[in-house]
Amino acid sequence: MSVVIETKGLSREYKSYRREEGAWNAVKGFFKRQYEIKPALKPTTLTIEGGQIVGLVGANGAGKTTLLKILSGLIYPTGGEVSVLGYKPFERKSEFLRQISILLGQKAQLWWDLPAADSFNLLANIYGLDRIQAKKDWLHLAEQLDCSAQLHTQLRRLSLGERMKMEIIGSLLHRPKVLFLDEPTIGLDVLAQNTIRVFLAEYVKEHQPTIILTSHYMDDISRLADRLLLIGRGEIVYDGTVDGFVRHAEQHLKLDIQSEETDFEQVIHKFFEKESSGRTARRPLPT
Repeated sequence: MSVVIETKGLSREYKSYRREEGAWNAVKGFFKRQYEIKPALKPTTLTIEGGQIVGLVGANGAGKTTLLKILSGLIYPTGGEVSVLGYKPFERKSEFLRQISILLGQKAQLWWDLPAADSFNLLANIYGLDRIQAKKDWLHLAEQLDCSAQLHTQLRRLSLGERMKMEIIGSLLHRPKVLFLDEPTIGLDVLAQNTIRVFLAEYVKEHQPTIILTSHYMDDISRLADRLLLIGRGEIVYDGTVDGFVRHAEQHLKLDIQSEETDFEQVIHKFFEKESSGRTARRPLPT
């Protein structure tokens, strides 16, 4: 398959103002500001081929969402090179934007006070889609996600699971070649999570998009992902399969796993514990 996403030394740093507590320090800050540089994403080199579901896993603040936002063009990188479908995402060319979609699990893209069907009509106009075909598509997607009965209900009156299903339909309406999913099942019940997992697996088989999926529900990753990218403190520390990560966890990450029967979630929890303890060890003690 052809390469869809490619990065070379891709990085992102944030510059933040640092001020000590107290009124006098606030006054001094007007004349002499102190800044600190935080590397949200360290130099990263990746190659992702088309038709894959790539699971991106890491603790809070590890750099997952930063990477997704750079790849989708929402933010600029501060170093390195990036190419998605042959485009530089941060240029935000219309030809590029028509071929990608990003879904942030904690942010709505549909109109809050409109029924989902009306939002889909608006999205069809925005993307210049054929109205008749677009309607057939969203009706078909709604049937697959078991939410046809809610298409004409205001988005704000739907449950969290129903809203997320509508958000997924909206993100797929223009049939993107690359789909970025950031926590699509966050806060959902077990039934809704499973419905979305089954739907995504079937959708990829039918349409062959490239999906980068982040989730704190390890079942999402273990059941869907063809490839696992494990990110810690802004850098990729593992790139391979889920099964390969479980088999070689102790060798690759020097994790202390006592049980003879390990699973993906157990190993990931151990990794998070190790990463958290590493952060604590480097944090300066208060004076």
